[in-house]
Parts: sequence; C-alpha cells; structure tokens
Amino acid sequence: MSIEVTPQDVAASRFAISPLIETMHAQWVLSGRIGPGPHRRWLERWRGAYEELERRHPVLEAILYVAANKGQANVDFVAPPPAGLKVPFEAELAAVRVTPVEQAHAEIARVLAARAPVPAPARELLLGGDVVRLVADAFEELWSRIVRHSWPFFHAILERDVVQRAGRLATYGWAAALEDLSAQVRWHDDGHITVRVSGRERHRLGGRGLLFVPSVFTTGVGAYLAEAWPYALVYPARGTGVVPPAADGAGLVALIGRTRARILAELATPATTTHLAALLGQSVGGTGGHVAALRGSGLITGTRTGRSVLYARTALRDALIAGSL
Repeated sequence: MSIEVTPQDVAASRFAISPLIETMHAQWVLSGRIGPGPHRRWLERWRGAYEELERRHPVLEAILYVAANKGQANVDFVAPPPAGLKVPFEAELAAVRVTPVEQAHAEIARVLAARAPVPAPARELLLGGDVVRLVADAFEELWSRIVRHSWPFFHAILERDVVQRAGRLATYGWAAALEDLSAQVRWHDDGHITVRVSGRERHRLGGRGLLFVPSVFTTGVGAYLAEAWPYALVYPARGTGVVPPAADGAGLVALIGRTRARILAELATPATTTHLAALLGQSVGGTGGHVAALRGSGLITGTRTGRSVLYARTALRDALIAGSL
C-alpha cells in the first residue's frame, strides 16, 4: 500500500501524541502479542498486573484478534488518532465511548472476514451490543493501573521526538524531518511522500494532510486510512532503546559521573532539560545543573526551538568516547 502526499498535504500535516494509542500498544507487549524490545524490564514489572486485568476483562484478550494483527487489517475505534499534542487520555477515551456500535461492528466484521476463525467466546464479545463500553472500561483500567505510572517517561521520549522533528522541519524542510522516520517512508524530490504498508492499495489524501504519531512500543509504521478518522501514520519514536551509560565505557562514568553519562547517552536523540528530567526521574532543577556542566565543558550544545532549548551531543563528546583525544 502506498500513500501519495501532495505539497498541499505536506503543508497540512502535523505531529501528535496519543496516550490511548500507547495504551493499546502497551497491551500488545503485556499480552505477548509483540516482543518487548527495550521494555523487557517494564514488562517483567507489570505482566502480573496485566494478567489480573485480563481475568477481570475478557474483552482484552478478545480485542487482540482484531487490533493486533501485524501487517494486516485492524479495527480503529479502540484507539482513534489524536487531535493534537496535549490531548489527555480521558478525552481520547471519551471519543471511544461515543463510537456508534454499528461502526464498531462494521470494523470488527471487516477484520474477522480477513482472518482465520476466532474462538466463539471472543467472537460473541466482539459482536455483542456492549463491545464499545467493554473495551473502553478495560482500557481505562489498563491506563490507570499500569500505563499511567510510566507515562511521564514515555511522554518524554515521544515529545522529544516531536520537538526534534518539528525543529528540523522548520529549519530544513520535510525531507530532513522524515529522513529517519522509517525505511517504509520515503520522501520524493517532487514534493510527495510514499509510505509502504501492507496491501496494494494507493491512497491520495486530497489536501487533508497526514498526522504523524510517534510510539515507544511499535517497531514499524502503521496507518489510519479510514474516512471516519484523520489520516495518520504511527511510527517508532527515536531514542526508545537508549544505550545505558555503562556501554559508553566505565571510564566515562568515573570521569563525569553516572548521571551525566546517562544524559550523554540519552542525547543520542536531542532533548530539552524537561525531557531529560522525566527520562532520568529527577527534578528539572537538578537535571539543569548537570546539563549546564556538560554544556560548559563542550560535551553538549543547545539550540533554541520556540520557547525551549534542544540539547545535542558535540563532536568533542564523540571523540572522548572513541578515545581519539
């Protein structure tokens, strides 16, 4: 499947963050439907709590048959595209709750028709009259009991990705903003984007633009292409699997301390002080002191982007790690 994006679509495109989509992706990891990747320790911590939720909400197991099919069709109503960067989970879930059951059933039936038969109890839940409410209730508890506790860390990764891409977009244009988004996404010099996802269909956006939504859990690109929703692409956020400080060498940790070495590792993807504080689980003030020391020593540099300063590593830091000084 390819999506042709015209210059008008490029101008209308934007970035967004979705706590509901991340809750859905977190379920895929917790259930074992997809591998944990860099989130193995997080999975080990929360797997027991998720199994208890699954026993109390059988729809969690049922929904996986129609919402976690890698490379195949999936339903959209369980986690529709967000409206912007700062839409809270509660507002996204409210949009799910008002989904007409007829629409939910139509999406479910379309996916079920394209896959092997599912167990009868799951099918009855999915095609029952309460499926929208049951899914919303289950996801609300999944968020409140599990995902919400890690959200400041996840949100920092997602926002860091958006801030960096938005800065590159404003400075260098769409080619620079999308060049490392995914191997499935290609920018063409004549001003359009080709996105390769499952299927052979070709879509034209007609000036509506694309919503780019980063995710900490996904490893590939997913697409929302139904008329009922904004056209959206979900892609892997940069910096999700940061290299731990020890991998940079014990000598660096001994030289500048574990926290500053961790900051340098995190800055493989540029970030603000606020992002770094969330990623490290420290105060903004304390993190700012470490950032100032690293900047003063020439190991990182800062570039103002709107009201924020985005920090990145310098060649001096890379030379120090490589032992070439």
